Amino acid sequence: MGEKLVGKVSHYFSRISVAAVDVTDGELNVGDEIHVRGATTDLRQKLESMQLDNAPVNRAAPGDSVGIKVAGVARKGDSVYVVTPD
Repeated sequence: MGEKLVGKVSHYFSRISVAAVDVTDGELNVGDEIHVRGATTDLRQKLESMQLDNAPVNRAAPGDSVGIKVAGVARKGDSVYVVTPD
C-alpha cells in the first residue's frame, strides 16, 4: 500500500479529539483510509466524517481547511496522507 500526502494538521482540539487539516494536494473523502504522521504521531484510521465551516462534507479539495475526528493525539505540523492501494 502506498500513501499520498494531502495536507497538514494546523491545529488539534484535544477536548473533542479533532484535528484541523489544511488540504494542500489531492483530495480527502469520507471513507478514505488516512495516516497522520509526525515526529511523535502515527495514527491510521478510516475517515468517518469531516466538517467544513461547521457543516458536514463528504469531500475536501486543495485550499479547504476541514475538521476531522481522530483516534489519538495529532499535533500541529503533522502530515496527513491518504492510503492508496498499489
